[in-house]
Amino acid sequence: MRGESPARRESAVDLGLAMLVLVVVGTAITADVGSASAGPGLAAYTFGASFAVLMFARRRWPVATLLLTAAALIVYYRLSYPPIGLAAPLAAALYSAAEQGRPRWSIGTAVALLVVSTAQRILEGDDLAYLLGFETTTSAGLMAAAIALGDGVRARRAWRAELARQEHAARLEREREAARRVEQERLRIARDLHDLMAHTVSVISLHTDVARESLRDAPDVAERSLAAARSACSDVGRELRLTLGALRAGDPDDGPAPGLELLDALVATATAAGLGVDVRTSGRHERLPAISDATAYRVLQESLSNVLRHAGARTVRIDLDYGTDALLLRVSDDGRGAGGAAGRPGWGLTGMRERLALLGGDLRTSSPAEGGFVVEASVPLEEHA
Repeated sequence: MRGESPARRESAVDLGLAMLVLVVVGTAITADVGSASAGPGLAAYTFGASFAVLMFARRRWPVATLLLTAAALIVYYRLSYPPIGLAAPLAAALYSAAEQGRPRWSIGTAVALLVVSTAQRILEGDDLAYLLGFETTTSAGLMAAAIALGDGVRARRAWRAELARQEHAARLEREREAARRVEQERLRIARDLHDLMAHTVSVISLHTDVARESLRDAPDVAERSLAAARSACSDVGRELRLTLGALRAGDPDDGPAPGLELLDALVATATAAGLGVDVRTSGRHERLPAISDATAYRVLQESLSNVLRHAGARTVRIDLDYGTDALLLRVSDDGRGAGGAAGRPGWGLTGMRERLALLGGDLRTSSPAEGGFVVEASVPLEEHA
């Protein structure tokens, strides 16, 4: 039954085997076929009961149960009790030893008993044709069937255990893969939010500073700066809404993925903040794969954000070299260089390196002797338009 515990099921099976042995052996003793004795006595039935009782020890001591059964069988025949054959009392013990992973003991015991019994019967003058052609062959076949059945049950149990182990390992691997994807998605969202917020906050901060300084002397300049700050707020609000919408929909990959088509707007924002930006393009300009396009944009966005926040630069130059296998980006400024905050490793540079590493690209930073700070990135291209 499904509700039964394994221990109760095993006890029920052992009881069933014991009853089967008791019935088969008891029937053979009662039939008393071919015996010269006056009839079966209580001692013969006691031996039959002992064969059955040994079935309750077969799981814990399978080899001992087999050897005791064989020894009891030899003693039984030495006492000239009614014939019960070899296979009937021994089959369950042979099966049990093979089932518990001891098939060699089962085979060895069966062969030894067959040899001893056959030799003894030949010495007693039994008919060879009947003995070798029927009785020995039948006993050997029944013993072999019991051993094969026990070994088959053991092999099936081991196969099921292996399947369960493989299923458990596969489940653990699926859980690890799910955790890895969640971690990657968390890092991706963190990088996107950092790039978006850092750039926008830098632009807003610069424009509000300009507006504050020119509010009385140049109100038109202050108005333009405030308008630019308001536009930046609108842009970041729109991107945040798209990101949150994608997250709530359960498919973050459908979120916003800006690319180099927005480079002009990015440059215009930096220019409006008072930074002179020079963009130079070389190589065959082709449409990039989506992931490479988004990575290139984020690298440029973060680089310009660092210039605006830390470099104290007046001009910045952006070089885009479209190669066969990769897009080479170079952002250089005339600011304070590695001595300033721009040269210090932070989450911005870490995020850029992580983005590029996912594509197999790399990031290099340097501070030339003549001043300024340089960011160089190689963005691999997965496919060509």
